[in-house]
Amino acid sequence: MAVDMASANGQPFVHQFSIGMHARMVQLRENMEFGSRLGKMQASVRAAWATIKNPHTLKVTLTIGQAEIVTRATGISISNNLFGEGHLPYADDPTGGVLGIYVSVARRRRDLVKLFLAMLRGRWRDSQHVEIHQADKAILKIHSPTKKFSAVMDGELFGLERETVIEIHPGALNVLVPASNAQAKAA
Repeated sequence: MAVDMASANGQPFVHQFSIGMHARMVQLRENMEFGSRLGKMQASVRAAWATIKNPHTLKVTLTIGQAEIVTRATGISISNNLFGEGHLPYADDPTGGVLGIYVSVARRRRDLVKLFLAMLRGRWRDSQHVEIHQADKAILKIHSPTKKFSAVMDGELFGLERETVIEIHPGALNVLVPASNAQAKAA
């Protein structure tokens, strides 16, 4: 079955591209010692708390179609298709043909905690601290004075350029699915 794929400056990703809080959390977690899956989960919680306790903002310009959004965000996440509701963040429809663009405008610790808990429950759409957009292409420009930036793409940390073009590629990835799923999609 052909499903969508996305890319950031030509680098493909299947799930999500993130800057800000998520990248900082992964960076902190990678510096911690853990020897098991449970240890990694505990390290993730410690890293998330450290990130929420001392939130950083990035000044960015996000161009979506003809709209240009200039903001200070604690995090931006761009998903390959819109996240579904009522569960952890992942796309319900891998063939939706659009990027889900989520901008966290929460700056206070208590607002970040509320947003984090809402995300765990799959209720980020209810949060007043996240702006949700969709498009087939987005251009992200970072204006903050820091010289080095990091991003997370499908869980992996990498260096980020000051300008990143994120695009959706409908039907670009062929995946194996159970026959019943392929027949249901064809119907």
